[in-house]
Amino acid sequence: MNPPAHPGDGPQLDLLGAIAPAPARLHRLFFAPLPDVATREALRQAAQELQARHPALRGRWVNPARYHATVHFLGDHAALREDVVAAAGKAAGALRTSTFEWTLDIAASFHGRQPPWVLRCAAVPGPLQQLWDELRHLLILLGQGRHIERNFTPHVTVAYSRGELLASTPIAPVRWAVGELALVHSVVGHADYEVLARWPLPARRG
Repeated sequence: MNPPAHPGDGPQLDLLGAIAPAPARLHRLFFAPLPDVATREALRQAAQELQARHPALRGRWVNPARYHATVHFLGDHAALREDVVAAAGKAAGALRTSTFEWTLDIAASFHGRQPPWVLRCAAVPGPLQQLWDELRHLLILLGQGRHIERNFTPHVTVAYSRGELLASTPIAPVRWAVGELALVHSVVGHADYEVLARWPLPARRG
């Protein structure tokens, strides 16, 4: 019998030698705009320049394929909640916020156990704030207000440090034409995420 290919691939034993139950999987749901190819590349370049300025950062840099900007977090669940997905679809389908441009021009970090390093904006564009406000209102009406934050600081996480904070610093502006909203599902601890649905935002008038 061959050994597992990687540590942790075979059954896990507890201290008494019995097979321990597998750790519970947490299914995470959130709303986020996802960058198109050109925007993702611009974000990658901004992160690369930041990495060049801080080569000694202890932590990990986020794979550009995972770049996103969370608008609303819908919770971690023991299984993929179809009722939450259905309510999210109703909320997103009722949005009236039109397409807009978002310029990220600052690198900074947030406090935390593994402080995230992020790209964000000096001033939140009105339509982005409107998107957050409108979606928040719709989710609450549909009984999905449990995990909703009271405040909104839009950002794209590019790294997780091991305790190091990044002073707010200007970066070359990254312009992101936001034209749709996605509902994203991920399993906590896994590298990939799944886009469950996308909703185009109405075209801006005039």
